Amino acid sequence: MMLSERRQSLKKKIRKSIPGWLFILPMTVGLCLFTLYPIVQSIMYSFHEYDLISVYTFVGVRNYINIFRDPAVHKALVNTLLFAVCNIPLMLVLTYLLALLLNIPLKGIKVFRVLYYLPCVIPAIAGGVLWSAIMKYGQEAPGIFNQIRVALGLSQSKYFLSGDFEAIRAILVMNIWGIGGGTVIWLAAFKNIPEQIYEAARIDGAGKITQLFRITLPLSGPMLLYNLITLMIATIQFNGTIAFAPYTGAGNNNATLMLGVKIYIDAFNRLKIGYAAAMSWMMMIVTAIITFLMFRVNRWMNNDG
Repeated sequence: MMLSERRQSLKKKIRKSIPGWLFILPMTVGLCLFTLYPIVQSIMYSFHEYDLISVYTFVGVRNYINIFRDPAVHKALVNTLLFAVCNIPLMLVLTYLLALLLNIPLKGIKVFRVLYYLPCVIPAIAGGVLWSAIMKYGQEAPGIFNQIRVALGLSQSKYFLSGDFEAIRAILVMNIWGIGGGTVIWLAAFKNIPEQIYEAARIDGAGKITQLFRITLPLSGPMLLYNLITLMIATIQFNGTIAFAPYTGAGNNNATLMLGVKIYIDAFNRLKIGYAAAMSWMMMIVTAIITFLMFRVNRWMNNDG
């Protein structure tokens, strides 16, 4: 009798869950087809020599070994590290300062919040084309930045067309265009700080500077880890130069060759699908290790504090 009741109860639970499964079925199918299946395929490709057309030969870990022997990978790694060292602190500081300004309770401040966030909804390709026009180099119809330089009596800058660190500096300037994304995260952290704490501080005679360093900075600190990790991942995977830099984003003298750009070039220009897949997984492993270390350091700092 007990077994029969359990079966009936199980049947009722299954019948009740059918509508829920039907609702999530499209998302589940999409997740399997466009996320899980490509992940499995990329793992398989990374152990094969594959040109997307006819060649599909098992090579074991040769693709992974070739990564360490490829001079272009070394150059891309140096550029990516240089870009990360400059971009991550710069964006963290600028987004925090902008969030402080946009958190001031002024009439119409929400309009400015929307305006600063608007560039984040513009597709990366469109933004890259726009900035390539702004920083255009040439005697005929130079970009607005070079027009300003000429008006000030300075020589034109090649920006993205440069073959040295000047190209990386141009990318850093371009990235400020998307400062609104990180600013919104900081604003959310500020809004979670109870107003009663500020009221108590004002009663005790604390000024704006004291409130900033004694309340705002410490209580918004936990959001630093999230912004740091997301910035790190976006920086390592950066491939925006594909839209505007010469040589399919690699730039002159490989000045703008990043890891993400290198993977794109090998996969879609040279049709080295297996090699590109191996580089993608190596980049994922490096990103995972750095993220793990960030979590451990954050836990150690919180426990120590």
